[in-house]
Amino acid sequence: MVERTGKIVKGVGGLYEVYVEDLGPVLCRAKGILRYNGIRPLIGDNVKLSVPDEKKREGNLLSVLPRRNSLIRPAVANVDQAMVVFAVRDPEPHLNLLDRFLLLMQRENLPVVICFNKTDRAGEGDTEKLRDIYRGSGSKVLFVQANNPDTMDAVYNELLGKTTVLAGPSGVGKSTIMNFAQPEAAMETGELSGKIGRGKNTTRHSQLNYVTNGTYLCDTPGFSSLFLPDIAADELRFMYPEFSPYEGKCRFPDCVHRKEPDCAVKEAVEAGHIARERYDNYTLLYEELAAKRKW
Repeated sequence: MVERTGKIVKGVGGLYEVYVEDLGPVLCRAKGILRYNGIRPLIGDNVKLSVPDEKKREGNLLSVLPRRNSLIRPAVANVDQAMVVFAVRDPEPHLNLLDRFLLLMQRENLPVVICFNKTDRAGEGDTEKLRDIYRGSGSKVLFVQANNPDTMDAVYNELLGKTTVLAGPSGVGKSTIMNFAQPEAAMETGELSGKIGRGKNTTRHSQLNYVTNGTYLCDTPGFSSLFLPDIAADELRFMYPEFSPYEGKCRFPDCVHRKEPDCAVKEAVEAGHIARERYDNYTLLYEELAAKRKW
């Protein structure tokens, strides 16, 4: 019996597909000791497995190695970053939804790459406007045309050597990006539904796809709404990196940058140093958190 180390890339009905670098995918069953100890293997877990016959590529899951982190939605472990994909147009980018995603990933201490797809459909000034809105968000911003490989080098370079969660609404081109990075993933792509203006959700489960040495990509089902992280409304201002240069410069030390006079953040918005779209989303999310805490 040969004991190996690999990464879980898929799990269905008690069976786990584990990718071993020099062997490929191995189908495994979890040993009873894992269930006895209450350990639930997750996609992305680094594991030890026994492989009695490497030709058959079947084995047993022996243990789960310590996790660096884990997400609940999608249920995946040992993530290095998230790449969130929105279209420049068709559908129009829902910036409030994007800001919610940035907050959720910041809560998990995960860096985010924002990828705006469908640049071929952009109107005059669309890309410049989006770049300006998110210039201070703390995230890298890429503009691509996923069906044009000549524009995709920047995306591929961001993925190399990392485990990345690929997320975003339906119909924005996530599966096209997945197919570019790993054609063998053979992800089904769907057309926009003309009736409701949304994409048909073609990703029905989460799994890791092996790209190359140390590079994995997790495509997730599209989302149309996101709950905010469980934080107090007056903590929200600390999760907007654009605000940090102005902290301590307001008249009131506990200023939450909404209705207070002599607010340095509001002055920065008026001066164009902070994007108004980001500030407007901040105020909407603040009110949502305040109402949630009240109830």
